[in-house]
Amino acid sequence: MNCLDAMTDLTCFLLFSQLGGCGILGVGIWLAVTQGNFATLSSSFPSLSAANLLIVTGTFVMIIGFVGCIGAIKENKCLLLSFFIMLLIVFLLELTVVILFFVYTDKFRCCGVSNYTDWFEVYNTTRVPDSCCLEFSENCGLHSPGTWWKAPCYETVKVWLQENLLAVGIFGLCTALVQILGLTFAMTMYCQVVKADTYCA
Repeated sequence: MNCLDAMTDLTCFLLFSQLGGCGILGVGIWLAVTQGNFATLSSSFPSLSAANLLIVTGTFVMIIGFVGCIGAIKENKCLLLSFFIMLLIVFLLELTVVILFFVYTDKFRCCGVSNYTDWFEVYNTTRVPDSCCLEFSENCGLHSPGTWWKAPCYETVKVWLQENLLAVGIFGLCTALVQILGLTFAMTMYCQVVKADTYCA
């Protein structure tokens, strides 16, 4: 693959990158509008939500797409390397969002795997984690069952995933594939520009 081929491949990737960034931004906005606080990852930090993380990530992808485009057109080593590093950061951010989604499944307005009584065996008393409370407050899990979420987490998460799994899965795989291709093209072009500079020196 010569430098011109790498530039063509990278330019095609940048088009897909921009579309991917728009898609991520769109999913983030959709989550923010339709899910509200449901997607909040921490009650202590309401702004730390899956929606906000996706919005930031989508915007970041679109911005670095422009950096990559300029780097490819100008065959600038610094911009190409910056593009590669920033794209790698975005990929890791998206991976983090997926991991956080599964780690914080107890924030899904539910309590326990089958119901809130699952926690009684864990604590060896009639209490639940504070995350099970309808209104979060310190030690609210010690109050009466009337103040706790009743829905089982397993069923809540299962239903949500069944309703959205195909769309989220396809989108996630396509985004990951496009970004991995971008990383490959960017590094290939960077190496060829470095090699060309070495020959010219």
